[in-house]
Amino acid sequence: MRQTQARRRTPLLLVFMMLALLSSALAGQYRILHAFGTGEDGAGVWGSLAIDEHGNLYGTTEGGGGTCCGIAFQLTPQPDGRWTENILYDFNCKVGGCQPFAGLVADPAGNLYGMANTDVFELTPGQSGWTISVLNDQQGGTESLLLDQAGNLYASLGAGEYNQGAISELVKDQNWTENWLYSFCSENSRQRRCMDGTDALSALTWGPDGALYGTTKHGGNPQYNSPNCGIIGCGVVYQLSPQADGTWKENVLHSFPAFESDGYTLFDSVILDKSGNVYGATAQGGTKNCGSIFKLTHEVTGWKETILHECGSNNLIFDANGNLWGTTPGGGKYGYGTVFELSPQKSGKWKYTVVHQFNGADGASPNAAVTFDEQGNLYGTTVLGGPGNSVGVVFEITTTPSPQ
Repeated sequence: MRQTQARRRTPLLLVFMMLALLSSALAGQYRILHAFGTGEDGAGVWGSLAIDEHGNLYGTTEGGGGTCCGIAFQLTPQPDGRWTENILYDFNCKVGGCQPFAGLVADPAGNLYGMANTDVFELTPGQSGWTISVLNDQQGGTESLLLDQAGNLYASLGAGEYNQGAISELVKDQNWTENWLYSFCSENSRQRRCMDGTDALSALTWGPDGALYGTTKHGGNPQYNSPNCGIIGCGVVYQLSPQADGTWKENVLHSFPAFESDGYTLFDSVILDKSGNVYGATAQGGTKNCGSIFKLTHEVTGWKETILHECGSNNLIFDANGNLWGTTPGGGKYGYGTVFELSPQKSGKWKYTVVHQFNGADGASPNAAVTFDEQGNLYGTTVLGGPGNSVGVVFEITTTPSPQ
């Protein structure tokens, strides 16, 4: 009788095991492409990755290398499935660039641009290796630069006219001339404690209307009785629009916190969908004190905020199907962070799915947006963790079922 029961259970057990394996395959296969911290290959990846037409990945580490000041690296896929690392540049604080926290952007010619400490730099490939040129040495944010079709760069650089930060354009001429597009805490705004924002630390985003979008850590509406931000304000989402006379006009789309659940502290950039709706995240506050993921929709009466998910994230990105993807630096089953997907539903709500939970041995504390290739595979970075004594990894999640 016991043998008969055992035989009856065996097929069911196999079915459950097969369903579990199929579910895992559909959820995406995770693997480490490179672990940092061994030898002189760098340590700690804070920024996102750039990808070229050949599938090569580019990024920076803020530490490690030959002089412990970080490196710029390239990861190249090999026919056998492995990835090889090439150190493009070993940063030296005495010679242009030091401890890059931001990721890299590439122009069509293959030159790479980034921000290291107080320097905006260009890395140019040549027959004898890569050379660095410092384009600007003013204090900036810790996010990636924005590149236009003419090769000009945009970022938060310098103190600005009112010593509260500025959005700048670096014009690609012989001297990389800097133009302040907008200085925060203008005279009119200053009468109400910098209603237009201060401390713009995030990267910029192009909108379909040719405007620039970004966030500030402080400033905005000081009338909200916030015990965390006080009278300096908890930050804004802003839009900078080019004017006919060559100037740029700022429009504050939203000041935080507008109400209890939308949180505060904006370190990261916003992104836009094809309809011009704006998406972003706060890192703190909210009903669970872990921030929120929000959507701003332009209506006749102004910009309306909708909370998509409680608890925020790092920089968001859309996939080809209109789903939002992001990472969290902590939380998850093991407390080392997650990769997640937010999918719009017919009901108007968004479904939150954790795609990967870091356990320390496979990476810890992802800090940047993920990157997709043309096949829909996802690539990302972590600041810490990895096998052995590693300090950060580059990882891949294949978003299509793997061959069985």
